[in-house]
Amino acid sequence: MTLTNGESDARLAVTAARAGAAVVRDLYGGRLARHEKGAGDFATEADLAAERAILDVLHTARPDDAVTGEESGPRGAAGARRRWLVDPLCGTLNYAVRTRLVGVNVALRVDGETTAAATADPFTGEVFWTDGTRARLSTGDGEETLTPSAASALVDVNLDPPFPNAPAFRAPSLLADPDFIEWFRPRVVSSTLAVAWVAAGRRAAYVTDGHLADSVHFAAGIALCRAAGCTVTGLYGEPVHTGRGGLIAAADPGTHAALLAMVRRQAQKGT
Repeated sequence: MTLTNGESDARLAVTAARAGAAVVRDLYGGRLARHEKGAGDFATEADLAAERAILDVLHTARPDDAVTGEESGPRGAAGARRRWLVDPLCGTLNYAVRTRLVGVNVALRVDGETTAAATADPFTGEVFWTDGTRARLSTGDGEETLTPSAASALVDVNLDPPFPNAPAFRAPSLLADPDFIEWFRPRVVSSTLAVAWVAAGRRAAYVTDGHLADSVHFAAGIALCRAAGCTVTGLYGEPVHTGRGGLIAAADPGTHAALLAMVRRQAQKGT
């Protein structure tokens, strides 16, 4: 756990995520202006205000660190060794229609590796965090170790476009695979909060397409799953952030192997 200015990076990630979560919680249910970003995507005033709160925390504690915020973009040197990745409200559409399935993600990349991360649930008060080695859950009642489990058989699949691996792989088609139907039960939370749930044993796995290198959305969840001992790869079994992209984060090797086989079978049909 890196210590800088008296506070560990992991604890700072938790503090920053909580600051953003407090804003998201306080603004929930109000009439919020939308800021269109194109291709059907948008941000609300809650996204912007939560990001400002997170950046204030990070800048105060680590003024020399670079930051990439989903809404404000990159700040600091392009080749900075230390860069914070901030997703102030993952699940904006859920939030805008008053569905409380959202997460606040803060992660630190040092020399290309995520060394600290936190995902906060604004409405339960839970914060899932890692120092790169341990994976923990912080609640109002204390802390506990995150323990993955495939017992639920629930697999969260990101069905939101784009699908850069199409036609070889389309996430919606995975749900029609006979083995998926037999072994798993699909869930679509539409927030990367569900990636943290894999680390916590609340989901058996999470599957998404996409280019995830230095992703403000996925960096925290991937770090949590790795630290918790999950099996984490790209869509085709390659290391995350290499090759064709995407993510399979599974609670155990057996669940991962089953989903990997389904993805590969779909790819063979699509080529």
